[in-house]
Amino acid sequence: MENLGLGETIIPEGLVMVVLDTVQTFLKYSDWANQHVVRCSFPLSAEQLDRPFKMGMGSLRRTLLHIYHGEHVWLQRWKSESVAWPPEDESVSMITLAERFRKTWEERAAYLETLSDSEMDRFVVYVDSSGGYFRAKLGHMLIEGCLHSTHHRAQAVNMLRQLDAETPELDYIMWIRRPTTRPT
Repeated sequence: MENLGLGETIIPEGLVMVVLDTVQTFLKYSDWANQHVVRCSFPLSAEQLDRPFKMGMGSLRRTLLHIYHGEHVWLQRWKSESVAWPPEDESVSMITLAERFRKTWEERAAYLETLSDSEMDRFVVYVDSSGGYFRAKLGHMLIEGCLHSTHHRAQAVNMLRQLDAETPELDYIMWIRRPTTRPT
């Protein structure tokens, strides 16, 4: 990949310090955002959910299923458990998918409670979806859990927009801001 003068293209070891509390906050935000995208998909017909798109995983249903699989598979990888990437041609209902997300989020929250900041630099070996072995720091793998969903969630929102469905406002600030009185 060409550098284009925008800085290093490879992050040297030790350059990024991952703080568990920050990652947990971003994962909670990601859960909130995923929940909104799935909620906006509930009223859609099977034809709409399966309409072909030249983005994401090829349809809204498959893209949402891919987001879920990412959440589930990355959790297993963090726990050093080997799991194959599931097929993404299942005609899952949005209710079933929402329940799967909820269960994975609960499992992930319980796992994260067992961690500390000192473990963020621990290397984990995992098998990727092509069967290759890789190692990465746990903290960086946790960040990937957030970024993978963010990437595909943007595709899902674009599909919702093209289907004339409700499209949620998912900026991080929408999750954290609270109304207040005007300062005097």
